[in-house]
Amino acid sequence: MIATVSEPKHCVAIIGGAVAGSTAAETLARAGVICIVFEQNDRPYGKIEDGLPRWHVKQRKMEYQTIDSRLDRPDVFFVPRTRLGTDLDFQDLLSNWGFSAILLANGAWRDRPLTLEGVDRYVGKGLIYQNPFIYWFNHKNERDYQQPRYEIPPGTMIVGGGLASIDVVKVVQIELYQAALSARGIQTTMLELEQKGIQAVCAGHALDAEELGVQDCVLFYRRRVIDMPLAQMPDHPTSEQVEKTQNVRKKILVKVLEKYRVRFHDCHLPVAPLVEGDQLVGLRFVRTRVDGRNVLPIPGSEVDVRSSLVISSIGSIPEPIPGIEMKGDLYCFKDWDTGQYVPCERVFGLGNVVTGQGNIAVSQKHSAQVAKYVLANYLGIGNGEGDISPLHRMTENRAQQAVEKAETFLQRQRPLCASCINSILARVVQRMSELGYVGYREWIKKVTPTDLE
Repeated sequence: MIATVSEPKHCVAIIGGAVAGSTAAETLARAGVICIVFEQNDRPYGKIEDGLPRWHVKQRKMEYQTIDSRLDRPDVFFVPRTRLGTDLDFQDLLSNWGFSAILLANGAWRDRPLTLEGVDRYVGKGLIYQNPFIYWFNHKNERDYQQPRYEIPPGTMIVGGGLASIDVVKVVQIELYQAALSARGIQTTMLELEQKGIQAVCAGHALDAEELGVQDCVLFYRRRVIDMPLAQMPDHPTSEQVEKTQNVRKKILVKVLEKYRVRFHDCHLPVAPLVEGDQLVGLRFVRTRVDGRNVLPIPGSEVDVRSSLVISSIGSIPEPIPGIEMKGDLYCFKDWDTGQYVPCERVFGLGNVVTGQGNIAVSQKHSAQVAKYVLANYLGIGNGEGDISPLHRMTENRAQQAVEKAETFLQRQRPLCASCINSILARVVQRMSELGYVGYREWIKKVTPTDLE
């Protein structure tokens, strides 16, 4: 299945096979680097499969095909069902396997906590977090689905404000109106409701959506509409660019509110849970005013809002892994641009594990950037001019300083000897044999559910 090598090469471990991991694997493999991609799931599609709502039919299919093409190529070896921290020990990988470098592309799968004292005691008792909620929505119709199932009550409350929270409110409204229409003997599909919008679908059946009596969900955001990260602000924006981006954000939100009948309150910060017995029954909010980057509560403006279900959609962060040092909610990286891990120069992070974002385009761009950086400045392949342009408002001066410091030691790495690589490949073959893995395309066909949407 895997041939031995006879000459020195670099061999890199990549943790995670989705957008970031597959992008890095393709970039490195084209430069002659052997890439071992360890993936925690059966399939490598990450949040394309489990976090991107299933109405994105064409996009999901396209992204699957792209990831497949990157991972099914010479010098890329895919190892599924191998989770870092459980099946694979980080310190063992770092100290004993002998890789030239380790790239962490394992994404952001842990929901950012809703920071209200004691609120997590009510997970599953009136509180749901975004990641398991979207996973349920994407997989709930599969025959073999065995994860938690959720009932969506009228007046569901969502706390958030980014693109992910827009997905959540759309799921809630689609589920509520599909059920309400079905109760009247009208059968519609998730795709029809998402594409046409709720009012348009109702009108097609000579109904006004108000007649259905659905209590619509409500989205609460702690800042203003113009602050919602629904459109990315350019680096170093001019006043005209700021105004243009803010207008785009307003237009996006207005369209969502109208098309899916969502209620919305900005400048509302949750400050306490409302509890009855062992159930969360709502949240206490305080009104806010925005002063630059600061969100300031307005004294005396508290209001209690009741709801049978609260869905927290305030962002995703990497899962803690034994052996990996943390800096707050993220892994201990020197900076966003290089993704270099502070405790060890051979370890780099890419994509969402560094950025803490679930954005596909950002993940892919960051992954390609870090892979080129590793090639040029760490593995010594190429001309040393990897694209390390600043992202997320890092000034050009700071980026250049980071590069200059990195280049003083990152070009020292030599290729591994053939026997070292063959030792790594032998361990990979052993793991593949344990799993019954014989090849990428065969494996994907084997583990893809026949009723996957």
